[in-house]
Amino acid sequence: MANRFVLNEMSYHGKGAIAEIAAEAKSRGFQKAFVCSDPDLVKFGVTKKVLDILDEASLPYELYSDIKPNPTVENVQTGVAAYKKSGADYLIAIGGGSSMDTAKAIGIIINNPEFEDVVSLEGVAPTKNKSVPIFAVPTTAGTAAEVTINYVITDAAKNRKMVCVDPKDIPVVAFVDPDMMASMPKGLTAATGMDALTHAIEGYITAGAWELSDMFHLKAIEIIARSLRDAVANTPEGREDMALGQYVAGMGFSNVGLGIVHSMAHPLGALYDTPHGVANAIILPTVMEYNAEATGDKYKYIAKAMGVEGTEEMSQEEYRKAAIDAVKKLSEDVGIPKDLKEIVKEEDIPFLSQSAFDDACRPGNPRETSVEEIAELYRSLI
Repeated sequence: MANRFVLNEMSYHGKGAIAEIAAEAKSRGFQKAFVCSDPDLVKFGVTKKVLDILDEASLPYELYSDIKPNPTVENVQTGVAAYKKSGADYLIAIGGGSSMDTAKAIGIIINNPEFEDVVSLEGVAPTKNKSVPIFAVPTTAGTAAEVTINYVITDAAKNRKMVCVDPKDIPVVAFVDPDMMASMPKGLTAATGMDALTHAIEGYITAGAWELSDMFHLKAIEIIARSLRDAVANTPEGREDMALGQYVAGMGFSNVGLGIVHSMAHPLGALYDTPHGVANAIILPTVMEYNAEATGDKYKYIAKAMGVEGTEEMSQEEYRKAAIDAVKKLSEDVGIPKDLKEIVKEEDIPFLSQSAFDDACRPGNPRETSVEEIAELYRSLI
């Protein structure tokens, strides 16, 4: 079977990358931007950094900020209506996964109106046309939505997240500028960073992994492990390193999928509005233990990439434990809670477990699982 690999066509990296937005818009003949950014980024002046560039270049735009942390079907539908009225011909997504996921869904629906109900986009939808062109400006170092073919929308009516996978939604240009991430508070930096680490580790051990994706994931683990603590401390070097690490992870997992860490985290976001990165970080070590027997010698290389020394002399049991312990230590050092006791209610576990089993990420898990086994994993964390 052939392995497909999809990457975005262009990206700018490093301090000041957003300055290239105006030149890119003009060179492509774009006339008006529809800017998607969440209310907090607008409130605290982060979005303004990009709007100032558009203003200075006399590039018109309309701002859309009706976006929740876990964007809903309604957010997308109101965004589609606003885009149609705006006269825009391209999108600029400024933010974390929420803004970018909203922009991706809007862009796909505008050019594929038969999916305007939004819910029909779940999974691998048979869209015919590419999205409206998207410029992506990440403000968190975690989701890598600027380089992936995935987006996640919450179906609030059913308390569930829909994972949508479509190569036609990938942004045409990504502007990965650490200055856009400098205002992230410590908690958000830690959570999004652990989300990126989860992408890299799950992508590395997923059932669809192969040599090309492994290259991206191991490098991403290495970069994130060495830089996340510094990013939480808000050092310029840590911010820039994490911006790269999460992007590299995105290039990998976008092509090979994830596993049950993500499928278990998604229902927590839908039901309790739990921050996605926090949920992933708490669940990751437990699922790593659960999956260990199905991963061959891969935990040796995870441990080495995490900075563990002497892995070549370790037994299988030792290097598997070392990899899991290194993940736990990083999570602890950046202030992630150790369990789900403050989040999950026992009576919700049947719903959560079925939702996790039905999630689009579950088939990628390296170990076959069941609703009952997922329920036990949730219970072990409360």
